[in-house]
Amino acid sequence: MFEMIVWGGAALSLAGLVGLIWCILRVNKARKANLSDDGLRAAVQGVLPWNLGSLFLSVLGLMMVIMGISLG
Repeated sequence: MFEMIVWGGAALSLAGLVGLIWCILRVNKARKANLSDDGLRAAVQGVLPWNLGSLFLSVLGLMMVIMGISLG
C-alpha cells in the first residue's frame, strides 16, 4: 500500500519536473526571439501559472514520497 504512495509521488514529482523544464525552455525561446520588453513580459506572465502549477505538483509528489516512506 505505502509502496504505491511512494511510486505515485515519484511519478507526480517527475511530472512536475517535466513541467518546470518545459517552462524554462518556453521562456528561453521567448528570450531568443528578441521580443520587446512588453512582449517578453507577456510571454513570462503567460508561463508563470504553468510554472507555479508544476512547482506545486513537484512539492506534492515529494510530500507523498516522504509520507509513504515514513509510514511504510
